[in-house]
Amino acid sequence: MTLKYFFVIIVLMKKILKDLSLYSASIIVALIVFFSGFFAGNFNQVQNANISNNSVNASTEADLSEFWRVWRILNEKYKSSNENNVSDKDKIYGAIKGMVDSLGDPYTHFLTPEEKKNFETSIQGEFFGVGMEISSKEKMIVVVSPLKNTPAEKAGILADDVIVSIDGVPTLSMGVDDAVSRIRGPAGTKVKLNVYRKSTEQNFDVEIVREKINIPTLETKVVDDVFVISLYNFSANSTSQFRNALREFTSSRKNKLILDLRGNPGGFLEASVDIASWFLPAGKVVVKEDFGSSEKVFRSKGYNIFSNRDLKMVVLVNKGSASASEILAGALSEYGIAKIVGTNTFGKGSVQELIQISKDTSLKVTVAQWLTPNGVSISEGGLKPDLVVDTAPDGVELMDYQFQKAIELLNTI
Repeated sequence: MTLKYFFVIIVLMKKILKDLSLYSASIIVALIVFFSGFFAGNFNQVQNANISNNSVNASTEADLSEFWRVWRILNEKYKSSNENNVSDKDKIYGAIKGMVDSLGDPYTHFLTPEEKKNFETSIQGEFFGVGMEISSKEKMIVVVSPLKNTPAEKAGILADDVIVSIDGVPTLSMGVDDAVSRIRGPAGTKVKLNVYRKSTEQNFDVEIVREKINIPTLETKVVDDVFVISLYNFSANSTSQFRNALREFTSSRKNKLILDLRGNPGGFLEASVDIASWFLPAGKVVVKEDFGSSEKVFRSKGYNIFSNRDLKMVVLVNKGSASASEILAGALSEYGIAKIVGTNTFGKGSVQELIQISKDTSLKVTVAQWLTPNGVSISEGGLKPDLVVDTAPDGVELMDYQFQKAIELLNTI
C-alpha cells in the first residue's frame, strides 16, 4: 500500500469513528439467551473489557472509495418521495447492517438504538406483544414456538409457521430484530400477520391483540402412574422450580417420568446444565461449545439423585423445542437416561456474544456452535427422536397422540 492510500484510509476511518464513537470504551456484555426471536438466544459469559484503538484493525485490502462515492451521490441527487428523509446516522446504521447481513448468519445482528432497547426489555422478561419465539431460516421469519397461554397460542400460531408479512410489510430478508420490533407494541393494540403453514401449504391472515406477556415456567401433573413435568422455558428461576418438581416426583414414589419440552424455545444455558445435573454423575459432559480453534465444555454438577433408583424417563420434543431444550434432551438421550419422543427439534445450536458498540448500539455475533456430548452439532437439523411421532390418527390431536405414545414407551422400558 502506498503512503498516499494509507493516509486516505486513516482520514476515512476517523470520519466514521467520530460519528459512531467506535473508539469509546465499550463493554462486552455476556448473556445466555436462546428466538428466534424475541428471546433470541444464547450468549457466552465474558468479562467486562475495553475496546482500544489498537483492537480496530481495518483491512489493508479494503477500498472505501466506492462507499464514499455512493454516499456523495445519495446526498447530492437523491430526492425522497416524502418528507421522511434518512439521516446520516441512519445511513451509517444501514451500512453496518449490510456488512453484518453479508455474513448470512440469522443470529448475527447489529442492533440500532430502538432494537437494543427492545432486546434489553425482552431480557428483563416483561414485554408487550403476542408471545412467540421467532427466528430466521433461509431469509424467512419462522415461528420457533408460541408461548403457553399467550395471544399467539390462542390465535392458533404453530411452530414452523412462516410469517410472510407484518401489518402488510413483507418479511423476506427482514432481520429478526426488525420483525420483533414490528410485532411488539402497546397492550390492546393489534398486529396483522400473514402466515404460511407448511403442513397445509396455505396462507392465511390473522389479527392478534397484543398483551403484556408473562412467561410461564413449569407445571406438574400425574397421569395414571406417570409423573409429568412440563417445562416451558429455561429462565433464571426454572432451576429452583425444577428442583421442587423433582421433590414432588420423588415424594410420589413413582418411577415413571415424562419431561415435556415441546414448545420450549430455550433460555439460560446454566439452567439446562443445572437440570441435567440431577440425572448425571459429576463431570459428565452436558454440552460443548465449539469455537473452531478451541472448545469449552460444560459438565454436570453431579446431583445425580437417581443413580440408585429405577428411573424410567421419556423426554417429549417437537419443532418448537430449541436451544437449551435441545441441549438437555441431547445429553439425557446420549447417556441413556431418557428416550426422546416426538418430532425433530428446531436446531438452534449457535452461541452469541452481545458486544456494546456505543452507548446506544450493540452487535450480537455468533462465536461458537453447540455440540452434544457425543459431538453432534445441534444446528445441523436438530435432534431426531428415538421414537418419531409426527402424525396422529384422524380426530386425535398430535400432542395428545405423542403423549400417549410416550406413556406406551414408558411401559415397555
